[in-house]
Amino acid sequence: MGSLKPAAGGSTGESVLRRLAFALGVLSLFSLWTFLYHLLRQQGRILLRLDQLNERLPLAGIAPGVADGPQMFPQGISVGDIFPSFRLPDVGGEMVALEDLRGKRVVLVHWGTQCGFCDQIAPELAGLEDDLRKRNTELLLVSSGEAERNRQYAAEHGLRFRTILQPVEEPIEAFRMLGTPVAYLLDEQGKVAAPLAVGANEVPALVREAAAGKKRPVNQRGLEASKIEREGLKAGTLAPEFELPTLDGQPLSLRDYRGRRLLLVFSDPHCGPCDALAPDLARLHREKRDDGPALLMVSRGEPEENRRKAEQYGIDFPLVIQPGWKVSKQYGIFETPVAFLIDRDGVIERNVANGKGEILALAEEGLRAGRGAPVG
Repeated sequence: MGSLKPAAGGSTGESVLRRLAFALGVLSLFSLWTFLYHLLRQQGRILLRLDQLNERLPLAGIAPGVADGPQMFPQGISVGDIFPSFRLPDVGGEMVALEDLRGKRVVLVHWGTQCGFCDQIAPELAGLEDDLRKRNTELLLVSSGEAERNRQYAAEHGLRFRTILQPVEEPIEAFRMLGTPVAYLLDEQGKVAAPLAVGANEVPALVREAAAGKKRPVNQRGLEASKIEREGLKAGTLAPEFELPTLDGQPLSLRDYRGRRLLLVFSDPHCGPCDALAPDLARLHREKRDDGPALLMVSRGEPEENRRKAEQYGIDFPLVIQPGWKVSKQYGIFETPVAFLIDRDGVIERNVANGKGEILALAEEGLRAGRGAPVG
């Protein structure tokens, strides 16, 4: 019997060791799981922060590509340095060399036909062309892609600046790591005259300064918001005056509607939602009571294509053609269709209506208001 005790003791020891090994294994797995949990949690926080930053970049007016380079806010070529030379074709096939522009100031704007921010600032740039020329300053749009598409894009936005085309695989070195829009201002000797302008706020600000002949201090990045209104003029604002040609070439102005209430609709012959809205506007015009608001459409493009649209949808109220986004810019809108209800004194009664539903609701509201009655 005594010989059995050591065996029993050994069995007990092995059991304890097995339990201890199991406990250590469980503890190790738990520690590993805890480590992985905290690692993933930290990684999740980093990804979340990156997602939040990505979401905020467009709100700052910075094209996403701008953040893809080695610096979040690239400094670009230093002020006072010579801008690297290039020789590239414009959309007409004529070669443009930077050296050929010596003796005048040059604004180089990195551009793109698929860039939403470029769409947004195009009207303001177009409106500064004459002032730039008076200051012996040439603006070049540095784009890529097909010449015809770039030519059409410039025409659609009323841009008469030269567009030069860089190969996608071999862009101008100074723009290689940058998105759109960004811009440099060069002096008469081809030296960088102002810090790199980045995004939809800084680029128009730089061009405005060039058009006004102002010089920005070297240490100022021009982060001020662009003065251009993009959300539409607010109710209570005096509607900006304009005079534009009708489809028959006759001048028609906003002043011609003084004393009458007016539904002013901005449209485009290549806008699908505008096509969907057109039949309803034609119907509203036919059914309009004497005390209802008059209808006036401001469109873009060529008279002939607008004439075809008018005939197709039975539009027999006045339609006028604006060059580019000239009048849209005055009203602070860069999309179609949108509309403003204007009172007898030329004051905007309601904030801008966007899209078919809001425009028809605004039109019906104007009809319900009746002669002399307030909209509300």
